[in-house]
Amino acid sequence: MGSIGLDEDLTALAESVRGLLSRHVTEDAVRAAVEQKDEQLPGWWPQAAAQGLFGLHLPEEVGGAGFGLPEVAVVAEELGRVLAPGPFLPTVLASAVLHAGGHEQHLPGLADGTTTGAVDLSRDGLVGTQTPDGLRVSGTSGVVMGGQLADVFVLPVQVSGATRWIVVPRSSGQVTSQPSHDLLRRFATVTVDDLHVSRADVLDLDPQRPLDLAAVLLAAESAGIADWATATAAEYATTREQFGQPIAKFQAVKHRVARMLVRTEQGRACAWDAARAQAGASSDEASLAAAIAGATTVPGASVVVKDLINTLGGIGYTWEHLAGFALRRTGSTSILLGSKAVWEQRVARLALAGVRRPLGLDLPPEAEAIRATIGAELDTVTDENPQARLAELGYTAPHFPAPWGKDADPVTQVVIAEELTERGLEPHDMIIGNWAVPTLLAHGDSAIQDRLVPPSLRGDIEWCQMFSEPGAGSDLAALSTRAEQVEGGWRINGQKVWTSGARSSDFAILLARTDMDVPKHKGLSYFVLDMTTPGIDIRPLRELTGGSHFNEVFLDDVFIPDEMLVGRPGDGWKLAITTLANERVHMTSNSATGTAELLFEHVDREDPLQVAALGRLIADAQSGGLLGLRQTIRSVSGLQPGAESSLAKLVTAENIQDTWQTLMEFQGGASLVVDPEERTATWWFLSSRALTIAGGTTDVQLNIIGERILRLPR
Repeated sequence: MGSIGLDEDLTALAESVRGLLSRHVTEDAVRAAVEQKDEQLPGWWPQAAAQGLFGLHLPEEVGGAGFGLPEVAVVAEELGRVLAPGPFLPTVLASAVLHAGGHEQHLPGLADGTTTGAVDLSRDGLVGTQTPDGLRVSGTSGVVMGGQLADVFVLPVQVSGATRWIVVPRSSGQVTSQPSHDLLRRFATVTVDDLHVSRADVLDLDPQRPLDLAAVLLAAESAGIADWATATAAEYATTREQFGQPIAKFQAVKHRVARMLVRTEQGRACAWDAARAQAGASSDEASLAAAIAGATTVPGASVVVKDLINTLGGIGYTWEHLAGFALRRTGSTSILLGSKAVWEQRVARLALAGVRRPLGLDLPPEAEAIRATIGAELDTVTDENPQARLAELGYTAPHFPAPWGKDADPVTQVVIAEELTERGLEPHDMIIGNWAVPTLLAHGDSAIQDRLVPPSLRGDIEWCQMFSEPGAGSDLAALSTRAEQVEGGWRINGQKVWTSGARSSDFAILLARTDMDVPKHKGLSYFVLDMTTPGIDIRPLRELTGGSHFNEVFLDDVFIPDEMLVGRPGDGWKLAITTLANERVHMTSNSATGTAELLFEHVDREDPLQVAALGRLIADAQSGGLLGLRQTIRSVSGLQPGAESSLAKLVTAENIQDTWQTLMEFQGGASLVVDPEERTATWWFLSSRALTIAGGTTDVQLNIIGERILRLPR
């Protein structure tokens, strides 16, 4: 069970609200609300008011707690997790809009829970004309969530082609209860006839602002619903048996539930960022974050709930399970807030106008002292062979232990990344060496470390990896390359495949079978192979792009001396999956629109389908970046690791693939008549197919997500 909040205060708030709801919002209470003819205030309303939950985001002078939307988002997520009935969210949304519009009259009652509120998100319905002292308004509003109980309404009015927002007490209009698709938060409409609305009740705010605030809060609630749906599906799949075994053992079910987790965590990250952006970011940046949540979190939750129902099977189609009520809630939310395409178009248009949402984080106070020390050291790096100097100082891999790195903790790693970027310095990227060198440091002896680590850090040595074989791709334990012990070392015979850069590499990390009489994963050993050794036959493999970065490698009586065995014979499996406890923290302060920005000059801005496609790619790219940012914050704050890092690779890889394909589509026929050697969108489209194969195929990644994170059976 995850949470939007990451710091101790928000976590404590979530636990407090969870405790309250566990006592008052039982399944029986939810079902009782479903069976009511008309909506009533839920039994937990007074307790929520006593805890001050309605006014967390409001200033103290009107009875609030003086916090912000992140706190409300935490509460909304918990309410979504239990499908809490009642108009909590419409009420806090109304107060947030009134506060943003400088209208304080109703805030004390909304803050203490004695007044309920609602906001019409339909964007049309009422028509007004300007008068010297306000507006004259007539018409019937759109469908208003929570409207059956609302004491005060915030309604949009069309005035001379522009949207204005007005405040209407219940007594000033005719409120009509409507048959409601969402049985846990009922709908109503408001009709007014030539109503005079004073200037004081016409809100002074950007017409988009109420919709953005709604996107933030509804996204937070949707994140909670998605989290509940994913946990419910995982539990059911683990216990429900068919054909004599849990259905979670069927890969189709396991992958569906794993995908549910991916969408849930994406949505949670976007909802979290949208809430925190409303206070500290510019208005445009905050609006972009809200639009990304509207395009990602809310529709994503609807998909997750549908997948829950499919996982449940027949029971999910009956009122016997709560899943159907969750489906009604997410479907209602998606329609009331606006379609996925509408929010995707807003994301794209803001981005095309130059708005970006940086992926930054706040560092603890001690970071400044670290920054001063690091900055002074980096200032000694000159233009003459800077990568060698950076390696000497420990900046190629700062998370490595001294003397190879700087023993940098997560905070120091982030500071180093920022200071390097500030100076335009780029340490050498060891690529495969980023896997090889940590293994040498963790398991190699001093001789092999002294020989290979310094030149690797400087970039004097290139590495390749010889793990995969024709019969052992993702299943490394099935490899058959053999290493036979001989005088002074080992004789290697076998074949490796998919070896990137084999022809240009100086050394390879090699797995080979040294014991045929033990279980297959126990008989492997880990070697370092000098690529100049006789008996190595490298044959290029032509790839989808037409190039030949991949290779197959034949090993015929290749001799590896004893000192190039890392660890002990039989340690190969353990070494192959080794990662250092102090992992590298990946951090960027830039926005994550990334590859999607390449589409900006090709998109037809008058084509809503293309604009929406661009917005989807930007939102997905940003969500991948936010998953990484949340994991970085966990590392910096010393929190327990979450699921984000396991999911970010999959999200990012698929987003990059989608981006290049979309760019080809935008370019049309021009993308089909290109130089095959040129790095065009067409070339990158072909090349990007490797992203969901290398390092574990998508299917393997989904199995890992299902089994290691959701604890589904193997």
